[in-house]
Amino acid sequence: LIFIMRLQEFVTVLVRDPRTQKEDSWHSYIDYEIFIHTNSMCFTRKTSCVRRRFREFVWLRQRLQSNAVLIQLPELPSKTPFFNMNNPHHVDHRRQGLQEFLEKILQDALLLSDSRLHLFLQTQLSPEDMEACVSGQTKYSVADAIHKFASLNRRFPIEDEERKKGKNDVDSDSESSSSGLGPSDDSISCGCKASPASEES
Repeated sequence: LIFIMRLQEFVTVLVRDPRTQKEDSWHSYIDYEIFIHTNSMCFTRKTSCVRRRFREFVWLRQRLQSNAVLIQLPELPSKTPFFNMNNPHHVDHRRQGLQEFLEKILQDALLLSDSRLHLFLQTQLSPEDMEACVSGQTKYSVADAIHKFASLNRRFPIEDEERKKGKNDVDSDSESSSSGLGPSDDSISCGCKASPASEES
């Protein structure tokens, strides 16, 4: 008899290390580190670490819902006008809600097949660049983007330059009223280790 041991697939996701990022002298926002560790064949990289802000989670949920109409997606933590970036309880409550959202998303095989989810979790591409990549408007594929991010640990330089030339106004998250998508340059590096809290807003 031949016994074949099949390893059970797992996906561990952690949302952690909230940091205040300054967009300009007037506006700040909080982003969160998303750490993935998995043995799932669905993932290009088995470990990854990126930073995302609440606004980008909202974008992800909207896109996943539009591509999986029959699935009732889990809710994001509520976007309250009383959210206070300087209140540790508020920040941690949102962090927990974002983690629970991703944990539920990653349990659904249909949602796992959406390339936007993988780009969101394993690259630092902005929502515009993720859309362009998924729709075949970029020179790099989804797998290329994930591999290249893993080696460069930052966004694609070409897209960076283009975005600096012309930013689009988008509805902001509750703690910011500024324009532009994606993390600012000072939030791109992600060492997967908790570091001292950055400057207050």
